[in-house]
Amino acid sequence: IWPLYFSRQVTYVAAGGWKQKCDVLNRGFSGYNTRWAKIILPRLVRKGSGLDSPVAVTIFFGANDSALKDENPKQHVPLEEFAANLRSMVRYLQSVDVPEGRLILITPPPLCEAAWAQECLQQGCKLNRLNSVVGEYARACLQVAQDCGAEALDLWTLMQKDGQDFSSYLSDGLHLSPKGNEFVFSHLWPLIEKKVSSLPFLLPYWRDIAEARPERSLLGDGDH
Repeated sequence: IWPLYFSRQVTYVAAGGWKQKCDVLNRGFSGYNTRWAKIILPRLVRKGSGLDSPVAVTIFFGANDSALKDENPKQHVPLEEFAANLRSMVRYLQSVDVPEGRLILITPPPLCEAAWAQECLQQGCKLNRLNSVVGEYARACLQVAQDCGAEALDLWTLMQKDGQDFSSYLSDGLHLSPKGNEFVFSHLWPLIEKKVSSLPFLLPYWRDIAEARPERSLLGDGDH
């Protein structure tokens, strides 16, 4: 769905947050599955591209791969191929100096079948996904992460924990709602923070900027 690359040398200008340490590159491709993503991955992350090696990379797929073959053959990817594609992407990232310890594999979220069935009806098609099938892809994602030594975020399980109603996390039964995105952030950020917390500031914290002569802080070594 969307991989994130936390890089050290990409221009990003805005107030707030932790841009002084690293920048976030969001590479999301609507409707893509792992079959297509593994083909374009070398265009997104390349060795010797002039950027520092990413400090963290997330891989977030499965909602499209898990589409039912009979109802959505274009996006459907068989379970075994899905797992193989994830492994292929992990191996490629390792080959361009992104070690497995910097990778986070994210499972697809659960599917609210009632809401998605209504969406499919409006689009003139039958229900093309089942939550139980999405769960199989989520478990395959977790297994790949374990086998490869990468971290994992199990959205499929977390959103359904203790039988909670997860429908509010999804805008149409499939795609994340604003509340769902907040849920993902709240669980993803602790994993990311462990990887970026020790990084030095590239720019000083705002309270440390010299008020009278800010250029001394902003154009110097950051110690003024």
